[in-house]
Amino acid sequence: MAEPWLGIVEKVTEFFATAQIEACARRTGFVRRTSKITGKVFLALVTLGAWSTPKTPLAQLAAKGAQFPTPVDFSPEALHQRMTRRAVVFLRELLQRAFAKLHTGDTVCDTELFAPFTAVHIADSTGFELPQSLKELFPGSGGGASVAGAKLQLVWEYLSHSFAHLALVPGTTPDNKYIDTVVQLAQRGALFLFDLGYFKVQALAVIAQADAYFLTRLNHQAALYDAVGGRLQRVELAQRLQATPGPLLETILYLGTRHHVAVRLIAVRMPEAIVNERRRNARQAARKRGYTPSQVHLTLVAWNLFITKVPGTVWTPPSVWKAYSLRWQAELVFKSWKSDLHLATLPTKTQEPTLCSL
Repeated sequence: MAEPWLGIVEKVTEFFATAQIEACARRTGFVRRTSKITGKVFLALVTLGAWSTPKTPLAQLAAKGAQFPTPVDFSPEALHQRMTRRAVVFLRELLQRAFAKLHTGDTVCDTELFAPFTAVHIADSTGFELPQSLKELFPGSGGGASVAGAKLQLVWEYLSHSFAHLALVPGTTPDNKYIDTVVQLAQRGALFLFDLGYFKVQALAVIAQADAYFLTRLNHQAALYDAVGGRLQRVELAQRLQATPGPLLETILYLGTRHHVAVRLIAVRMPEAIVNERRRNARQAARKRGYTPSQVHLTLVAWNLFITKVPGTVWTPPSVWKAYSLRWQAELVFKSWKSDLHLATLPTKTQEPTLCSL
């Protein structure tokens, strides 16, 4: 029985067209003279061919070449020699072409929930270890973790089911720093969804200034203000929540000591079982670090705290937490890359072959 990957050269050709692949290979310098390993053959092997089995070694890839419908005979060493900086540039350019080609504009979402927005950007990241040889280019956290590591920063555009942004960055890059790059996508009418790791008041201010929208969880340490008599007064959120008679608080406040971004705060009291579990976890984490959690912190963990620029005339509170739950779409993308593409278990050990695989 023929193996399912034997048609990969034809599949790649269907997607890109041979002339496009070879033109890109020559433009980037990957192909400079006649070779058995053409741009099309190399692309097919290091994409679909490499992922037919986990941790595919170069010897196995070379063997696959010999079994193509039009056999290509070369050694593992020859394939390794072609995995250069030019190969990385070649593959990166084709990756960008693929993203553009896959952008079909088809909607796959809750049209009623997102009808008011021109785009819905879901930002998230995932990290993984890399070979030590890449520690200068992609430093890791060190200590108990790897000395080399990377993060994939992804912005998934939910309305068109496409990538608005994808970048490979050092594993030490914090999300709340990279958010400055993400918000460059801000345009009038767009919506941004991201988790607490990306929380940064200045970034939220950029989104608001672009007449765009955001939805995120509230960082407990962020300063909040209320407008009283024409002046802004600091809000003690824990006290406000303790005085709330029901399980829901919805109000307009101002975020940040310098930017004063107007936000809609939606606080939802969690069921008692969840509250007790959160407080146990908070006490346990504090005990490990040698301190006692404050009463303010124990009060705040009893609530899910959301802030958004989307007005109440557009989203009710249930719509807010329904929309926020869609952030898991990006997590599903990462899960598929790690389980199906073996992203975190690359078989390479040196820089250029690793970057080709990534």
